[in-house]
Amino acid sequence: MAYTADDVKRLREVTAAGMLDCKKALDETGGDFDKAIEVIRVKGLKGVTKREGRATSNGLISAKSSGDVAVMLELNCETDFVAKGDRFQAVAEELISHLFQSKISDLAAFSSSNLPSGKSVQAAIDEANATLGEKVELRRIAVISGSNALYLHKTSPDLPPQVGVLVALGKSDEVTGKDIAQHIAAFAPQYLNRDEIPAEVIANERRLAEETARNEGKPDAAIAKVVEGRVTGFVKEVSLLEQAFAKDQKKTVDQILKDSGNSVTKFYRFRVGQ
Repeated sequence: MAYTADDVKRLREVTAAGMLDCKKALDETGGDFDKAIEVIRVKGLKGVTKREGRATSNGLISAKSSGDVAVMLELNCETDFVAKGDRFQAVAEELISHLFQSKISDLAAFSSSNLPSGKSVQAAIDEANATLGEKVELRRIAVISGSNALYLHKTSPDLPPQVGVLVALGKSDEVTGKDIAQHIAAFAPQYLNRDEIPAEVIANERRLAEETARNEGKPDAAIAKVVEGRVTGFVKEVSLLEQAFAKDQKKTVDQILKDSGNSVTKFYRFRVGQ
């Protein structure tokens, strides 16, 4: 069965494989288009194992919010070239739509769940892995039920969003929610408040502060005060509610929330590769 240049082009569009691979697949199958797709996928899947150890430091953050449901995911790949591609972004769109509908918050359970097409999430990722020729990995997901705020940020105009923030609010407030989400995107807090910081993290920070103070030659009588001051500074740096608010450095995020009669109960901040 003969094939044309249009067949090669269409096969590339369907599989995202290289032109040479498409031509070889059509040659191998005598021009049978459907069988050529299978050949490309089989050959691609054989390469999946070889790619398992590769780093996936590129990709995108995808999110969706409507009413009292908000979801977000990080889909990784190896290069920004693939991250910018339509095929990779189509996979992300399919996954985020399914996440929004299923509201499955556990990554393993979500990966094994079935898409509307009938194949599993993991199978869809494996197919993308095969056709794109790069390791593709669903790194993490987040689901919020209730009042929420969502913010996606592009670090480069030619790339899909690289930073995403979901915030669970005490009540709906579009303005305050957006301000808090943008603050989180910029200042990257690690915890909601001091109570969420693990005791071992505080203990380690106190140990480092004491060692630093002694190395600086601080008098013994002053060390305890210096240590507590530095630990307090650390808490203000990593705790959302104690951070100075981005738009008004004279107030903390907690004060901004109280002024608006709102609260934050949980937040997620994803940055590609971090």
